[in-house]
Amino acid sequence: MTTLTTQVAIIGGGPSGLLLSQLLNRAGIETVILERSTRAHVLSRIRAGILEWGTVELLQVAGVDARMQREGIPHDGCYMTDDERMVHIDFLELTGKRVMVYGQTEVTADLYAAQDAMGTTVLHEVSDVEILDLDQPRSAVEFTHEGTRKRLECLYVAGCDGFHGVSRKTIPEHKRQEFERVYPFGWLGILSETPPVNDELIYSNSRHGFALASMRNSNLVRYYVQVSLTDKVEDWSDQRFWDEFSRRIPSDAAGRLITGPSIEKSIAPLRSFVSEPLRWGNLFLVGDAAHIVPPTGAKGLNLAASDVYYLHEALIEALSGRGTAGIDAYSEKALSRIWKAMRFSWQMTLMLHRFDDEDAFAAQMRRATLDHLAHSETARRDLAENYIGLPF
Repeated sequence: MTTLTTQVAIIGGGPSGLLLSQLLNRAGIETVILERSTRAHVLSRIRAGILEWGTVELLQVAGVDARMQREGIPHDGCYMTDDERMVHIDFLELTGKRVMVYGQTEVTADLYAAQDAMGTTVLHEVSDVEILDLDQPRSAVEFTHEGTRKRLECLYVAGCDGFHGVSRKTIPEHKRQEFERVYPFGWLGILSETPPVNDELIYSNSRHGFALASMRNSNLVRYYVQVSLTDKVEDWSDQRFWDEFSRRIPSDAAGRLITGPSIEKSIAPLRSFVSEPLRWGNLFLVGDAAHIVPPTGAKGLNLAASDVYYLHEALIEALSGRGTAGIDAYSEKALSRIWKAMRFSWQMTLMLHRFDDEDAFAAQMRRATLDHLAHSETARRDLAENYIGLPF
């Protein structure tokens, strides 16, 4: 068996694993990243597009913000709608901060380029991963790569390998507590090389169901409609999507809608999920390995970034000989922010979606919530503060 050594083994080569590695490397800490997919597959995944300002600042600290600053689109607010009514949430006026529209795929590409420049070892198409000796002074990750069984010895392991990865499952089942809410609908999303229907995001609640008008740049949009969990992508032609999307957004916006062929189309189910604790011995869970949020609150990538923030500081403290207070507090500190983001995403999901077999009371509550936002600066500020991201 081939044996490698490093200080921190990172399982998962998505944005959270790459960002953690980048921050640690810049502090002089060695890492090795293990990723089960090819790099091309990682870079082809269409994911989030809204960055909290704290995430933007963390990418600046990591030294990977140059392209984002050139190509990203700062957003000062968004719109919440109920059929024809549109309520503007002015992030900048209410909080002094904004969000950045910059796709997760682009963040990942920037991080790969930075890691390549630093010479970090990133092994792709790794399989049969096993995490060992988490209660010992040195731990290990054994895996198969290029047909050879290998062993990576390390001091700490960061599990950034997503909901289906091995990291969370390595924590004994009787030591884990999991909380889950599965929603009875999904989001059908498309990418289209067309101009955005609006200069800021529109979260649309309508009698026909939810829709979201988002964007990636001035000629690339990401639009969504709420669909049944039984729907399949093949059921939705481009024309059917455009017809449904246009009737779910306010007519003024629909009148500006420019349609075109989709270049990507997919359906994502919605769930809220948290697994506690985030630490087991020398193993730390990060991002989707520990929690999943519905995309309604734009928190998925941003929660992973806040986990990375807490963990990179804690590991630098421990590996520089300044003590273990940070790693001992990591799970509790990260979970405190995670649950607040869970609450916000759950609340946004309830406010904007039609549920199966709901009664007329539910629709009235959605309208009352929007009316409250329209007339209460305090309510708008609360939404804005959570949307732009609570402090790390």
